[in-house]
Amino acid sequence: MILLRASAAAAALLACTALTPASAAVFNRIATFHVADNRPADSDPQAETVAEIIAATPDGMTLVHTDSPGERLGLIDITDPEAPKPAGTIALGGEPTSLVVVGNKALVGVVTSESYDKPSGHLAVVDLTGKTVLATCDLGGQPDALARSPDGAYVAIAIENERDEDINDGAIPQLPGGNLTWFGIGADGTVDCATKTVADLAGMADVAPTDPEPEFVDINTANQAIVTLQENNYLAVVDLATGDIINSFSAGSVDLDQIDTVEEDAINLTGSLTGVPREPDAVQWIDDDRFVTANEGDWKGGSRGFTIFNKGGDILYDSGNTVDHIAARRGHYPEGRSENKGSEPEGAEVGTFGDDRFIFIGLERASLVLVYRDTDGEPEYVQALPGGIGPEGLLAIPERNLLISAAETDLMPDGGIGSVVTVFELQDGAPAYPQLVSADDANGTPIPWMAISGTVADASEAGKLYAVTDSASSVARILTIDATKKPAVITAEMTLTQDGKPATNLDPEGIALASDGGFWIASEGNPEREKNKTDSLLIKVSADGSVEATYPLPEAILKHALRFGFEGVTTVGTGDDETVWIAVQREWKDDEKGHAKLLAFKPADQSWGVVRYPLDAPKKGWIGLSEITAHGNGLVVVERDNQIGKAAAIKQLTYVSLDGVVPAAPGASDVPVVNKEVVRDLIPDLASPKGYVLDKIESFAIDSAGDAFIITDNDGVDDHSGETVLLNLGKLDLPM
Repeated sequence: MILLRASAAAAALLACTALTPASAAVFNRIATFHVADNRPADSDPQAETVAEIIAATPDGMTLVHTDSPGERLGLIDITDPEAPKPAGTIALGGEPTSLVVVGNKALVGVVTSESYDKPSGHLAVVDLTGKTVLATCDLGGQPDALARSPDGAYVAIAIENERDEDINDGAIPQLPGGNLTWFGIGADGTVDCATKTVADLAGMADVAPTDPEPEFVDINTANQAIVTLQENNYLAVVDLATGDIINSFSAGSVDLDQIDTVEEDAINLTGSLTGVPREPDAVQWIDDDRFVTANEGDWKGGSRGFTIFNKGGDILYDSGNTVDHIAARRGHYPEGRSENKGSEPEGAEVGTFGDDRFIFIGLERASLVLVYRDTDGEPEYVQALPGGIGPEGLLAIPERNLLISAAETDLMPDGGIGSVVTVFELQDGAPAYPQLVSADDANGTPIPWMAISGTVADASEAGKLYAVTDSASSVARILTIDATKKPAVITAEMTLTQDGKPATNLDPEGIALASDGGFWIASEGNPEREKNKTDSLLIKVSADGSVEATYPLPEAILKHALRFGFEGVTTVGTGDDETVWIAVQREWKDDEKGHAKLLAFKPADQSWGVVRYPLDAPKKGWIGLSEITAHGNGLVVVERDNQIGKAAAIKQLTYVSLDGVVPAAPGASDVPVVNKEVVRDLIPDLASPKGYVLDKIESFAIDSAGDAFIITDNDGVDDHSGETVLLNLGKLDLPM
């Protein structure tokens, strides 16, 4: 047995850079399709729409995906892959779990079970042209994954008969057990139900031999099916021509070091796990002898990585901790899953593009698609792609140089983004994503980061930024970013401390340079919480991150505070003339509707002043302030709505002149309203990466060379894709 593991040095080098060798092509996102755009006219506009498993017609011009909540298939026209169009849906009368396409027909596994202990389902033969179900074949159980043989002779279905996780904490066995079922396929895509063949997969695994629960299946050119028995932590190789089980073996276990194993709202890559069952989900043949598994886990395991086996059961490569490290380095690590399965690799795909065979791994919780080049040995890491929230289905279309990701999570009922299908193209050049990565820390692991909420530029070094992370992390930190690199690199981290210990109960939303070389931090606060109420605070921090002083609001202002408190902070002047300006996100109780406060604090005499900022009227949701930056004799303000994707209407930079502005004293009845000038619509900038417009543009800074930078907040990968947009807008035409 040959076992190859990524060495620590090699893994760090590969993971730290998003670039591949200059001679190599890379995948870049060229379009994002919103599944809700294909909603049937008579459907509930609030109902969930999902793209889960995805396939393409033989010409690669139409995508076909399962939409299990809608009990239908969705069709997407990608004749122009940069402009996908809705192409209708097909009702199935049951929940589709997977599909394959043969000619103009889709073969779909449809669940019709009345309960977990009475599983049922059928294979539907669907005419994609007429959009009708032509025939069905009974499966005698609940189908999960489907696979079509490369020669078109067979369709195989993993009959899972999944367990009820509410019974006995989801322990198995829970009968009836599943199997592998397959049928012969005609050249025109018809299925002869009489050719149904069943392989009993019970009795092989040590875990729960009576309940194999097959999860995923793939077929090689020798018509051999590889099947994952996920909860059994087992694999079986089945000859579809003879019906024989050629081989079966345990997926084994792994020991993991330098991973996060505790959910404490902070990413700490210092934990270890031993003997973790891989429990593979998706499986794909690489060639006729080797296959790759995505080791998601489901019951007692999940090794946070992927493994390459041969069909004899030998492990040829295991990714170890590198997958979680790649996610952490790119701000995508889901800290809230640390006590479970981390990034949760779930999807897998293999495709040959020209001379290169690529392995694609979809990370369900980190919402990334990892790309590796197959080398017949240790795979070469190439890049990480943003795959929407919860990329489930992956599809390579080499004939068109395309890769497709189907993200199953739909948050539209809660005001978030819906399920999306993302189109990537293999192109010459550098990867467009990520736009921000981190270097290694003193332990040789990535500096973990998430939820960047405020930024300021260094006073003298062009391209050097300082950023704060918000309460998505329990540890308040200042990150140093080298934005001259592409992607930009987080080169250092500094924890905010108080009395020699990490500062607590802070929600940093803004950062500014203090005239003495330290920093001003704006902590948002939330006085409306029933427990752990906090007030908005202005904090003075030394250059080494220690809290020197905190400045609460005077009672005349504080008594009107609501949960949407301090956001951006900036400074004007130096020494005794220094004024700290703070943007309050939304209206407080004493503000006129449609107006938010700008607060002015003078450190020299610790006095406060107030002006009001006129907000645009929201088309939907609310509008507030996210950042404030001194420029010339005024302030650049980030004003945005709380909408995402196509609903986003207002993300803009405005300029507020301070000429003649005299802030009112706290509690004064006559508070001046400043004038604003819109200087840039940021929606085209946020749409330029070809994804969807992210809701939280929370950072803006102008460096010493005059270049302007924006950064979005990824909410700590909580109900979020984890994607962070960092753009250099260049030199803006701003008033002086």
